[in-house]
Formats: sequence, C-alpha cells, structure tokens
Amino acid sequence: MKRRLTMGVAAAAVGTLLAACGAGGPGSGGGKISGGKLTLGVLTDLSGVYADLAGNGAVAAVQMAADDYRKKYGDKAVTQKIDVIKADHQNKPEVANTQAREMYERKGADAIFDVPTSSAALAVETVAAQQKKLYFNTGAATTELAGKSCNAYTYEWAYDSYMLAHGTGTQVTQQGGKNWYLIYPDYAFGQDMQAKFTPAIEGAGGHVVAKDPTPFPSDNYSTFLLKAPTLNPKPDVLGALQAGGDLANVVKQYDQFKVKDKGVKLAIGLLFDSDIKAIGADKLAGTMFTTAWFWNLDDRSRAWAQRFQKVTGKLPTFDQAADYSAATAYLEAVQKAGTDKAASVSKVLDGMPLDDFFARNATVRAADHRVVHDAYLAKVKAPSEATQDGDYTELVRTIPAAQAFDKPSPDCHLG
Repeated sequence: MKRRLTMGVAAAAVGTLLAACGAGGPGSGGGKISGGKLTLGVLTDLSGVYADLAGNGAVAAVQMAADDYRKKYGDKAVTQKIDVIKADHQNKPEVANTQAREMYERKGADAIFDVPTSSAALAVETVAAQQKKLYFNTGAATTELAGKSCNAYTYEWAYDSYMLAHGTGTQVTQQGGKNWYLIYPDYAFGQDMQAKFTPAIEGAGGHVVAKDPTPFPSDNYSTFLLKAPTLNPKPDVLGALQAGGDLANVVKQYDQFKVKDKGVKLAIGLLFDSDIKAIGADKLAGTMFTTAWFWNLDDRSRAWAQRFQKVTGKLPTFDQAADYSAATAYLEAVQKAGTDKAASVSKVLDGMPLDDFFARNATVRAADHRVVHDAYLAKVKAPSEATQDGDYTELVRTIPAAQAFDKPSPDCHLG
C-alpha cells in the first residue's frame, strides 16, 4: 500500500532542522549582509556522469532551502534577497577552479554547495580558502577534504570514502566475501576509495587479490571484467568503486559478460537511487551498500522527498537531500550571526548539533568541519518488494554516527 504523506509532516521535518540551528535574528551578531543579499552558488555536474545524482536536482534543493528560510523568517530575516546561481564544472578540476572563482569574485557568492567529483571538490576547497568564502561539500567522497587539504572555510556534509568502506567492505567480507578484486576510477575519488576499502577488507579478515585503476569517465570495462575470473586466487567479490554513469556501465557489462556465473559476486562502493533506476532494480536486487540517506527511510524523509518530487518531478538522491540540509544550516547560521561574514557564520556552525530529515544525531565537528551523522547499511529491493515507483532501498541496519565516520585526521589543521 502506498503511504499517504502530508505537508504537515514535511513542515515538521523542516522545523526540526531550523530549531536545531538556533533562532537568532538580524541583530544577534551585530553584522550586516554584504550587498544587501545572499548569493548561494551550486557548482555541480549538469551534463555528465553525475548529473542525475546531483545536477539540477542539487540546484532545486538549495532553492527550496532559500524559499523555506524566507517563509519562516519573513520581515525578521537578515535579508529576503537570496539568489541561487549554478554552474557546470564538467567533472574537471581546472573548470571547477575557474567556475568557483567566477562565483566568488564576480557573482558575489557567499557560499558554494554540492561539487561532485573529488578532484573538482579539492580545487574548489583551495579557492574557498583563498577567497575566504564558505564551501559546503555534499557530492565528493575523498577524505582529503577533511584531512591534509582541510581548511577553515570548507564543510564536509554528507559522506566520505571511510563511511562507505567501513560499511560495505566490512559487511561483505564478514558475510564470506574474503577475496576481492577492486576496480576504481583513476582520479582522487577512486584512489581514496581504494585506499579506504583495502584496510577495511583486511581488517575484517579479507584479502585484496588485485586492484586496478580504470579510465574516468569510461564506457568500456571489458578488460577488467574479463580479467576478474582469471586471477589467482580467484576473487569472491568484484568491488566496483565507480559512481554515477560509470557505475551503470560497470554493472551492465558485468551482467553482459556473466561474471557472476563465473563465481565472482559484485559489491558496490557508492550507490544512489538514480543509479538503481538507470541500471534496473532487477539487476541489483539483494546488493548491499552503504548510504548517507535514502528517501523512504522514514516519515520525515518521505515528507521532504514528496516536496522535492513536486518541484522536480523526481525523487531525491542523498546528495540532493544533503544540499538542502547544508543550505538550511548555512542560512540559519547567517540569521543567528546577523552577518554573512564567513568567520562569524563559522563560529555559529562549529560544534552545532543537528537532527534534520537528512542528518540524524549529527554534529558539525569543530576540529575538521566534518558533519558526523548516522549512516545506513542497506540493500536493493527486488522489484516485487517495491511499494511504489522509486522504492528501491531497504534498511539493513543503522550505523551510529560515532561509528560511521573516522576520528579527526591529525593532518587537518584548520588554521
């Protein structure tokens, strides 16, 4: 039976987050809004392999946060003028660098959100530090953002490769997948995923038989898929650490070459609902994965997802949900600080507890600006188990916030 959702539940979900952020006003920080308005930049993949999981949906999520903020505060808002701008980084760090500078310098962005692709995110993080403007990462998984590359202007909101590896890698190994063959995209995200999955697998009693970097992006993985069953020892598990459109190509070709029939099961490092839709739930049924959030987790999640779907025509991914969460927290921090000055906003954010529809039992960790929150071990439902279109995911267990993320890196010095 389909669940009937109400706008009242959605409003309650939003209210929980807003209350958690504090209820200051324009005078509470004694500052002002530069230029009389706020500008929120969404730097994302609008046309490539990550467009479905982020893209225009990320822009819509940030716009929803701005609209909700204006509605909540009315005349008491530090400003009713909030512009949401967007740009396509094309999954290229040099383009991301240029676009971030354009947003901060010429378009007056107070904060940038999203940025899938770890190499692009690292480029934006550098620009944010140089410009002394805030950046909220939701799309990139590399732990370097809160590690050796961390800075005082960057916040890690959604997930990272440690969370993924110590969920999926550990669980699949403990369930009998002792020998692994890892294939990973040859850029910052994939390299970091491989570096985190290997110790997670070994720590659970497994062994990485081989690991190969793959071109990014790519539509041909035949060399690696045909190699898997020939390795000695033969792997029990093929660990596919790609994402988005690249992951869809891996899974489709894994099925095409009948790798499963040759005794090599598939494990996936990062999976979004948009990937399941693109690949087909029938091909992924029973697949275990770790996620930061999924839209049908509970009533709070479903309520916001319904609102998002009305705006975009699609159900949200966790990246898009995290964009809303981060943008709302940012706006609440500006409201409480009474200014858009980055240092003043950060003073409000650092150490702040959160419990919204996305970030459960969460804290904005002051030491490294990582948002530590509950994560979820999940599996893909068989199509026969779905209660409605887009109902792909079943919760296996909740990973408490304290276990989901690593402790602060000694390499991080916010400065």
